[in-house]
Amino acid sequence: MDTFRKLIYDHYHTHGRCLPWRQTADAYSIFVSEIMLQQTPVERVLGKYEGFIRAFPDFPSLAAASLDRVLREWQGLGYNRRALALTKAAELISGEFGGRLPPSVDLLAKLPGIGRTTASAVAAFAFGIPVVFIETNIRTVFIHFFFPERERVSDRQIMPLLESALDRTDPRTWYHALMDYGAMLKRTGERAHRKSTGYHRQSPFPGSDRRVRGAILRILLERKGLSEAALVRALGEPEERVRRILADLEKEGFLRVSGGALAITR
Repeated sequence: MDTFRKLIYDHYHTHGRCLPWRQTADAYSIFVSEIMLQQTPVERVLGKYEGFIRAFPDFPSLAAASLDRVLREWQGLGYNRRALALTKAAELISGEFGGRLPPSVDLLAKLPGIGRTTASAVAAFAFGIPVVFIETNIRTVFIHFFFPERERVSDRQIMPLLESALDRTDPRTWYHALMDYGAMLKRTGERAHRKSTGYHRQSPFPGSDRRVRGAILRILLERKGLSEAALVRALGEPEERVRRILADLEKEGFLRVSGGALAITR
């Protein structure tokens, strides 16, 4: 493990990425970056992160913002459920924790849109808590080094190695180094993460409900008070499909219908 750790750190000290959320100790900024990075490449997040932080510099300002405004700042990142969950988390943190992120994995994991993995990542990066967690780049590194001949590798097999390798004195830097090594492997064509038993290829975006959901929100941000019939015409999608997706968006808290007109909530 000492040899492995040295190899990872040597690469990081020479080739580590300089990312804006790594240049701060502010727990809010780190929290926002982790939500943005869920299922989204670093390059896309780089284009939105700093603008979002300028618009909403802390939990109280985000909690007070309209969903309409938050979604405008979020446009381009996709998976708009994360933006909605982020505003709900900001409201809860402002109301129950005085606008300060709780330094507890258990409490973080209870926030809207935050699973155990994201909670652990936030705990490590924002508070230096030596907690074990795994994500795609980390998974790539461990399969590459420790399971090169295996075709099916479970996270349960990787976790003891992660536990043993963890730099408990500086988990923040250690995880940055692991992720950067994994990103480097992927750039060289390494696809070790596909050997994971939990790997699932994402469905194509064109033609998907995700694309239509995003298009609906974009249109309603630009054209307030649109009727359902006008929205169907603007989308060029079957009426049944649009109605089904609208029902989902309303149920999730994105939309409200008033007098036959559609609008973003709040």
